[in-house]
Amino acid sequence: MRRHSSLLPSIADYREVPRTWRGDLLAGLTVGIVALPLALAFGVSSGAGAASGLVTAIIAGVIAAVFGGSNVQVSGPTGAMVVVLGPIIASHGLSALATVCALAGGIVLLCGVMRLGRTIAYIPWPVIEGFTLGIAVIIFLQQVPLAIGSEGAHSANAVIAAGESVGSMAWPGAGWSLMLATIVAVVMAVGDRMAPRFPASLVGIALATAVAIGFELPVATIGALPPGLPSPTPPSFDPSLVVQLLMPAAAVAALAAIESLLSARVASTLADTGPYDPDRELVGQGLASIAAGFFGGMPATGAIARTAVGVRAGARSRLAAITHALLLLLIVLVGAAAVSRIPLAALAGVLMVTATRMVSRRTATMILRASRPDALLFCLTAAITVSVDLIYAVVAGIAVAGVLALRQVARASGVHREEIPGASQPGDERIAVFRVEGALIFAAAERMIDRISRLENVEVVVLRMSQVQLLDATGARVVAEMIEALERRGVVVLLKGIRADQRGLAERVGVLASLRHADHQFSDLAGAIEHARSHVARGRPGV
Repeated sequence: MRRHSSLLPSIADYREVPRTWRGDLLAGLTVGIVALPLALAFGVSSGAGAASGLVTAIIAGVIAAVFGGSNVQVSGPTGAMVVVLGPIIASHGLSALATVCALAGGIVLLCGVMRLGRTIAYIPWPVIEGFTLGIAVIIFLQQVPLAIGSEGAHSANAVIAAGESVGSMAWPGAGWSLMLATIVAVVMAVGDRMAPRFPASLVGIALATAVAIGFELPVATIGALPPGLPSPTPPSFDPSLVVQLLMPAAAVAALAAIESLLSARVASTLADTGPYDPDRELVGQGLASIAAGFFGGMPATGAIARTAVGVRAGARSRLAAITHALLLLLIVLVGAAAVSRIPLAALAGVLMVTATRMVSRRTATMILRASRPDALLFCLTAAITVSVDLIYAVVAGIAVAGVLALRQVARASGVHREEIPGASQPGDERIAVFRVEGALIFAAAERMIDRISRLENVEVVVLRMSQVQLLDATGARVVAEMIEALERRGVVVLLKGIRADQRGLAERVGVLASLRHADHQFSDLAGAIEHARSHVARGRPGV
């Protein structure tokens, strides 16, 4: 029980509030204003509806703030989650959303309880950035139908759907929708450049809505919203439905965990906001998604853009994220009628601009110039994200990164023949001294040992093992097999300097047993050379 107590909220979470509450309240209000159009847009883009996006921002925003592992993380619907969730809703219907929330939230919660939060460190930077670039492309393309007012069913693939919608444009309706999306994009571009803290997206939406209402433009709007939070409803756990949704929910959970941990890690570097606990963050995000599902929301994650806005606006404690959620609740209670009249094209404009800002041109250039393997990882992950699936992209990126890393390790490892130190003596040409260094693992062992196995006109081989930094079972077994092969040819093998931390593995795998005698192990090179010379001398005529 004590082991899991650190995953629960405590009074210590609010120790700094008496000192930071003014900045936290201001930051919370700022983030709430920024989050409103995004919550609406992400809800619409996912297929769950604007109300679902708002509910997620409110319910998940509070739960994750209280139970999460970051003092400043702002949680809610995000673009990446929309990309994964859209095909699930299209295939299984909106009724499956609550079940997906519960299953995905439960998986994330379990990962936190099992202390798997640190695994985010195993995802390479180029994979993360490629993943982000792919998401940005998909989000932008997903908005094309809304931006041109194209109605009707389109492909689940964002690239194909964008092409289909352009091909079916109907004028003048498409022109009106494009105009509203452009108004929002221009206001955001100009406003953010001239006044970074200015709520440009909200102003752009308000202006586009005023134009649509004033000129009575025939464009689609958000539609009626409930004047408050819906009553909680337990999700359906029909066995057949659960089986169908298990893999999609696992994909949602993986994305929620990755995005939330990345966001929390980045937030901890933006200002002195205290450390974050990745395991507790997973617990908080899992509970947040489960709770959002009960109220008709969607799975939530940490939102890096909103979190960064909060930190830069002065957020230093959980009070800021809680305030942001309460502001959105107030808007739902008193402004649902006004929100319902917002054109969908205006929300499309918000997300299009958001997508273009998700990837820094400077960051992309740095990765592409860093090295060929890094550039390959970046481009491959982005391409798979857009063309196939987000989770496949991350898995493929990590797999390729692992192969490339092993290749680098293998290249950094080597075996080098050395001259026998000191004055040469008769018979030294029959002795071969090899220094093995680096990592003697499965990726490098065969190549390294192959050179030794091809020796000719040698009676004794001395293997210097003290500079082997890493030894695995495959590498140790290859050494044992090589020794056995040399001994069968009559070549004596002497081992020098097996490290203490590797001796147990060498013994268990049979390296030491493969030696002709137990005394063919040495701690210093001089002793090994002396023993090798004695073997050669015994085989020379007249000695």
